[in-house]
Amino acid sequence: MLIEKEKKRYLRHVLLEELGEVGQVKLKHAKVLVIGAGGLGCPVLQYLTAAGVGKLGIIDDDLVDSSNLQRQILFSEKDVGELKIRAAKKRLQQMNSNIEIITYNKRLTEKNALHLFSKYDIIVDGSDNFSTKYLANDAAVLANKPLVFGSIFKFEGQVSVFNYQNGPTYRCLFPQPSSSKKMPSCSETGVLGILPGIIGNLQANEVLKMILGIGNVLSGKLLLFDTLKMQTLVLPFNRNWEKRDTKLEELNFSCESIPIVSVSYQEYLKSPDSFTLLDVRNREERELYSFDGLHIPLPELENRYSELAPEDNLLIYCASGKRSLKAISILDRLFPEKKIYNLKGGLQKMK
Repeated sequence: MLIEKEKKRYLRHVLLEELGEVGQVKLKHAKVLVIGAGGLGCPVLQYLTAAGVGKLGIIDDDLVDSSNLQRQILFSEKDVGELKIRAAKKRLQQMNSNIEIITYNKRLTEKNALHLFSKYDIIVDGSDNFSTKYLANDAAVLANKPLVFGSIFKFEGQVSVFNYQNGPTYRCLFPQPSSSKKMPSCSETGVLGILPGIIGNLQANEVLKMILGIGNVLSGKLLLFDTLKMQTLVLPFNRNWEKRDTKLEELNFSCESIPIVSVSYQEYLKSPDSFTLLDVRNREERELYSFDGLHIPLPELENRYSELAPEDNLLIYCASGKRSLKAISILDRLFPEKKIYNLKGGLQKMK
């Protein structure tokens, strides 16, 4: 049952005939795991917290970067450099101190997925890479948990619910990953800031419908949303894939098709003269803090790459290690003979 404080807080829910106090109690006892506290995870977490979902799990191993603030509105400028799960938990507890928030400072792997999924009723996929999406799907099938899927690209987003009451799964739509050469960069593809908020809220809506047992869940349906045309399209699909073994395999393919050699800051310090440093951050970031070396912002790299012709053993860095990976893919195409390295974790790992 609800205490008086909760009845007042959730009054607008209780007034809904389809919910009432019984529905709010269902939310209070629900357990939801959110994979990723990024663009999609932020709105999902905020609205599930506000709705009174009793137990929220968050799994993420990333740090807040200044480039996140354009769309990840759970965070502020003061959170830059902080663990996302820590900053998220602090903010969410300020929103609703009555719920339980459990954080996991790790990435989802084939070793921990089933154990984590077993603790929750519903899994929400807020990841930004194909490896995790396939892993989450396969784990949800084995754990018999519904998986709320969300995906964003530039101005368009997708939402669906997989494995709901033995319904279709992610692999029913995309049986196998595409070639890495056909995939967009996981970290550098642009996105309209408001898009993850829209898609994340649609994901949260599916979670609430499943908990409450109301409405029509997006199972066997893929919702496509276009922000520029303000159009939605719902495509039906059937279950046509079965997982025939009980093992999980993690798909290890990078956003780019080239092998990346990463160097930690500690490894760099052992032989700093062996590398030519290249900073691909923007000018504002460079002015705030400089780690020396050459400076060419990532958007200018393809036009200024000739400046790097005399250099070798390039060690490329940015704030978190994401833009440097994109820079390596560009330079590897332009200078296939050069030795190019990535500073693992970027400048954040130096702190």
